[in-house]
Amino acid sequence: MGFLDGLKKLGLGGFSDEDFYEDPKKKDNRTQQQQQPKPVAYNEVTLLFDKKFTCPVCDKEFTAKKVRGGKVRTRGVDLDLRPDYEEIDQIKYDVVTCSYCGYSALERYWGNLTKFQINEIREKICKNYRRQSFGGETYSYDEAKLRYELAMATAMARKSKNSEKAYLCLRMAWLLRGERQRMDPSAEDYAQKKEESEAEEKELLQRALEGFAMARSSETPPIAGMDEMTLDYLMAAMGVEIGDYETANKMIGTIITSRTASSRIKDKARELKEIIAEKKGSSE
Repeated sequence: MGFLDGLKKLGLGGFSDEDFYEDPKKKDNRTQQQQQPKPVAYNEVTLLFDKKFTCPVCDKEFTAKKVRGGKVRTRGVDLDLRPDYEEIDQIKYDVVTCSYCGYSALERYWGNLTKFQINEIREKICKNYRRQSFGGETYSYDEAKLRYELAMATAMARKSKNSEKAYLCLRMAWLLRGERQRMDPSAEDYAQKKEESEAEEKELLQRALEGFAMARSSETPPIAGMDEMTLDYLMAAMGVEIGDYETANKMIGTIITSRTASSRIKDKARELKEIIAEKKGSSE
């Protein structure tokens, strides 16, 4: 099962996860820890508001659900920098989707499209998109995942930077992790869904690591809003989570030997090194 399979019911089955990234070396000259599940004890609707957007592709105006600023607290931060939200999973509301034409993107990447990109989106997304009704008071995880898949298809169509595609993979992996936290462990199919979700999350983290590695060698920081040392730490953390200790150790070494890295991030890198040692020790 590919991580873009949900696009088939939207009429966009032509997008393949195998073609997700573009190799910078072949680029042409075109414009370029899981926690125990907890019952939901809040009213998600009260934490949301409708924000107006104008689609840069079809020029239609629409609203998207966004989380009210200052209303959400975090319980902590995961190894790979995922914020663990208390009252609501804010990551469900990251992607903005035009329900008229299907154009989708993380809000930080919304707009600022070239004429070439608009034409590509119209030809590869809008032309085949089956209009959806996104009218609920909240976004379910299934709807949020569809939005992320649409954003990935859009990023492919408009030939976005590899860092943007990698960031989408990372945040969708976080989305799956948040969904698992909120699954009912007493449900009959809990074990199967948990296993499938964990496998898909690992695939997305692998994709994200691959994309960030490409971006690191071809893009200028900040990359996806991160400075060089933050990106190196994130790549190391993802390497630890998916068992790619070679990449993790390489990034950790870069951070520890850096003259510009802060003592705080060097300490975090050393913590990752200890985690790798523990994991290797427990597997022997």
